[in-house]
Amino acid sequence: MQLRNKILFIDRDGTLIDEPSDTLQVDTLDQLQLLPMVIPSLLRLKNNGYRFIMVTNQDGLGTPANTLENFEKVQEKMLHIFKSQGVTFEEILICPHLPEDNCDCRKPKLGLVQKFLRDRTIDWQNSFVIGDRSTDVQLAENLDIKGWQLSLPEQGWPEITRQILRRERQSKYSRKTNETDIEVKVNLDSNGPSQIKTGLGFFDHMLEQLSYHGGFKLDLSVKGDLDVDEHHTMEDTAIALGSAIQDALGDRWGIGRYGFVLPMDEASAQVAIDLSSRPLLKYKANFPQKEVGGLPTEMFSHFFSSFSQGLGATIHLEVEGENTHHMVEACFKGLGRSLKQAILKSENQLPSTKGVL
Repeated sequence: MQLRNKILFIDRDGTLIDEPSDTLQVDTLDQLQLLPMVIPSLLRLKNNGYRFIMVTNQDGLGTPANTLENFEKVQEKMLHIFKSQGVTFEEILICPHLPEDNCDCRKPKLGLVQKFLRDRTIDWQNSFVIGDRSTDVQLAENLDIKGWQLSLPEQGWPEITRQILRRERQSKYSRKTNETDIEVKVNLDSNGPSQIKTGLGFFDHMLEQLSYHGGFKLDLSVKGDLDVDEHHTMEDTAIALGSAIQDALGDRWGIGRYGFVLPMDEASAQVAIDLSSRPLLKYKANFPQKEVGGLPTEMFSHFFSSFSQGLGATIHLEVEGENTHHMVEACFKGLGRSLKQAILKSENQLPSTKGVL
């Protein structure tokens, strides 16, 4: 999967640096003060894949009341401090106009950030605006993303950073064909009770095992052509579920990526998974019965193959045993446990030397 850019559109005065209450602008170097914990917070965000763009209104910049010389002196010093600590801004966007100029570039209007709306490399679901004024929140609304408003001390940089990095990975996915109508919701960071209704009791039980042992919440509703057979219901459910998990994973930053194994009574399932964006199933199973729970056992290989395609994962699954029920259940539990390890977010980097996943 191509790594998409997580962007923070960050205000300047009152957000990165303290804003004098009388003049509302920083004109001299002795006025320059960074906000508390701004650098450690930005470094944490940077280490989690965020990139920074400064977006600021500078009323009447270039006029006698706000000279370009004074602004550039402070700006240069501020940027030097940030850079010396490992924080850089990829772009600095400035509106120099006064409110009465009614320009198109003054926040919360979109003039300064218009070009980003056409940038398909941006992960908008995980991009935000951070500022200290209602106009920053309005800018976020105009961009159709979330805005964070600083209001020290209760909503300072540490708290905003914590909330951004602890956002739950969720996804809602719909798939409708002439054969099935499927709604899937997953939350990879919640192990709350799942609601699963496919019309196939044994299949519901197996999917419950997958979500429970995978450590994620699953809400799944399927209306399929069961008057024909179970094929389309199982196939399309696998595709939709895999796609929903893939969407929830986002750019896969910080995940474990790999996962492994599970025994169940006399049965033993070996499951290895790689969330590599390269779908492949290697499957080995010899079930004693041709049917279990009213379902043909040949459909399970098809389910795992379709799930691999939807998720974009390499899956190696091998099962041995004497009881077909135990063997199938070991496969689903093993896949869940393997997936739980792989989706666990514990690193501050992309688990690939290629820079994409």
